[in-house]
Amino acid sequence: MAKEIATKKAPAAVGPYSQALQVGPFVFASGQIPLNPETGAIEGSTAAEQAEQVFCNIEAVLAEAGLSMKDVVKSTVFLCDLKDFVAVNEVYAKHFVQPYPARSCVEVSNLPKGAMIECEVIASKGE
Repeated sequence: MAKEIATKKAPAAVGPYSQALQVGPFVFASGQIPLNPETGAIEGSTAAEQAEQVFCNIEAVLAEAGLSMKDVVKSTVFLCDLKDFVAVNEVYAKHFVQPYPARSCVEVSNLPKGAMIECEVIASKGE
């Protein structure tokens, strides 16, 4: 049975989904865009600035589940422009530690609310 993970320290879902679900030792976090949880507005005008907010939102959801970025085993990053890959990678490296999670990064044509980046993660509470 899945347990819902929800926190006010990250933006509320903008549709019919949960911020995250825990199933066994795994936490599946929905994609986070750079919404400020207090204002609901997009934070940042560059992909790197937006990435900072995205990773802060992910950290808040994981913390609610008793986890941290160290527990992430897989991430998927969605960028509206792959030209932002290097800038986002620099921010990514500040929030994740070695061994880095497995990752996919894809370019998409559009993201909710005009965001430039979205990221979803899978974390594990251990073996």
